Amino acid sequence: MSELSVPHLLGIKYLNEADIELIFKTADQFKEVINRPIKKVPSLRDITVANLFFENSTRTKLSFELAEKRLSADVINFSAAASSVKKGETLIDTVNNILSMKVDMVVMRHPNPGAGIFLSKHINASIINAGDGAHEHPTQALLDSFSIRERLGEVRGKNVVIVGDILHSRVALSNIYALKLQGANVKVCGPKSLLPKHIDSLGVEVELNLDKALAWCDVANMLRVQHERMDVSYFPSTREYAQQFGVTKKRLDQLDKEIVIMHPGPINRGVELTSDVADSHHAIILDQVQNGVAVRMAVLYLLASKIERNEN
Repeated sequence: MSELSVPHLLGIKYLNEADIELIFKTADQFKEVINRPIKKVPSLRDITVANLFFENSTRTKLSFELAEKRLSADVINFSAAASSVKKGETLIDTVNNILSMKVDMVVMRHPNPGAGIFLSKHINASIINAGDGAHEHPTQALLDSFSIRERLGEVRGKNVVIVGDILHSRVALSNIYALKLQGANVKVCGPKSLLPKHIDSLGVEVELNLDKALAWCDVANMLRVQHERMDVSYFPSTREYAQQFGVTKKRLDQLDKEIVIMHPGPINRGVELTSDVADSHHAIILDQVQNGVAVRMAVLYLLASKIERNEN
């Protein structure tokens, strides 16, 4: 297969396994590019990409922007926090204004689940979902799986536990879809109050004891506690959370094997992970950041090649 089966990247649940394999093979090539002295390729030279961020994001925005510039795209950055959206302009108005500038692709983060799907039905541009509420964050899941594949050789058959705030996490949902699609075994672990009621319907097991989860897994993906998405307190205290669900050096030393530690960032040091774990050889957190650029380059490149074909 030489092209994606979808015209947009709205969520992992719309992809098939061949799509993921194609993205990873393309990302392998771009990873070589970004490690060269001259890091740019002219692949998107005639493509204009608008980054629409209706929610604050430093890491994802920077990663997409770097990916776009490495591909020589023209980039428009739009931050809704400082825009007329605050004056009551609707999503459609904002986007129509930006599309009148002849934009080919839109990378969008939005607080409302399904915002990217809504957009894809109303505008003639390729949409990449950079996170929609607590729904999906597909490029994060892709870069996570890519990083597992790089460290362990493949994703199929691996035991992966996702730890922490599953309820508010778009990263968790996208990761569950991506890992299951590639044949990994997935468990989730966290306080009962932070697990969604429908978790069983996703085909993953629940493990409430972190030590048991770590003993089972090959990879532990530690999620950030998202205080900004919580309107009530879901656990007694951060200290208690850290004691029950935080990974420490002592916890890792008790295992009879080495496991891989991941984190989508930014880390609450001393909560999800202690510093000596975050900075240890177990952690592939900085690899995830570097792989994020390569994976996003691959997604942009593959979607852009479909745009050009549509126009001919």
